[in-house]
Amino acid sequence: MGPNITTFVMFGFVQTSIMAVEFDKGVVVGADSRTTTGAYIANRVTDKLTKVTDKIYCCRSGSAADTQAIADIVSYHLDFYENETGEPPRVEMAANVFRELCYNYRDSLTAGIIVAGWDKRKGGQVYTVPIGGMCVRQSISIGGSGSTYVYGFVDANYKVGMKKEECLSFVTNTLALAMSRDGSSGGVVRLGCITEAGVDRHVITGGDLPRFYEG
Repeated sequence: MGPNITTFVMFGFVQTSIMAVEFDKGVVVGADSRTTTGAYIANRVTDKLTKVTDKIYCCRSGSAADTQAIADIVSYHLDFYENETGEPPRVEMAANVFRELCYNYRDSLTAGIIVAGWDKRKGGQVYTVPIGGMCVRQSISIGGSGSTYVYGFVDANYKVGMKKEECLSFVTNTLALAMSRDGSSGGVVRLGCITEAGVDRHVITGGDLPRFYEG
């Protein structure tokens, strides 16, 4: 049997800043690394970019335990699908499994998810699965407590057709700005670039983060 959603115990919250952007050959995902329990920082180097398959990742916000449990269950189902069919699962399929779990357990879970990845049918894709279980594809998505501080920045700076390097810089700047304003976001910025070739991961530590008004 696969993982059971009722076996996990909630211990901390990923009140966070997460983000994903599509570009012509893939997607860029990013997140801060702070996990809080109330006002206490339980983990300052959390990895909120969670592998679902080799070319599909999710960005997690909400309850740390809930989002980890959901990601494990989705990964299990997609691995089972690939073993049965011999085909890699599509990003849209992964997003819909997340949506189904978040909707069915909407009264029990606190989970806001961004699903992003690449498949040969539709290329790079970003799907937003907010708390409650809706699912919508967006070319750019931001989430978590820090997102409320950066909607204006995102609206002013996002451009359709940005290249990979532009997306990496844009995500880094957005998350650094969110972290500077949101007390529940902090630590380092973790980035992932997902293309046909796979996933390329980066970490930007405190000393290398962009500075805004602090500088």
